[in-house]
Amino acid sequence: MASSDSRFASCPPPPYYAVIFASQRNPGDDGYGAVAQRMIEIAPGMPGYLGVETARGADGFGITVCYWRDEASIRGWKAQAEHHAAQEQGKAQWYERYELKVAKVERAYGGPQGR
Repeated sequence: MASSDSRFASCPPPPYYAVIFASQRNPGDDGYGAVAQRMIEIAPGMPGYLGVETARGADGFGITVCYWRDEASIRGWKAQAEHHAAQEQGKAQWYERYELKVAKVERAYGGPQGR
């Protein structure tokens, strides 16, 4: 049963892939919020997209987990023109540090609503 809380991605039964993006933001918005929102808007239109979960603390540290059907879908997202431009701007302007990890999800469960 999928959670009614929109902060949780509603993914199909595994296996699928998770792209985990952890970042420490530089101070100031400098257009970041609008671009981040645009990425959230366009990702669902990409083949293989399953969902996203994201959080950022007041100290600027954030984690975004984006779920994909397969590695080909992840490569497609990485190469998408607007997303590629956002990546470059992030490296040059918005992030003090970032790390990206790709993982295959073999099991998924939760509770009480995420069972």
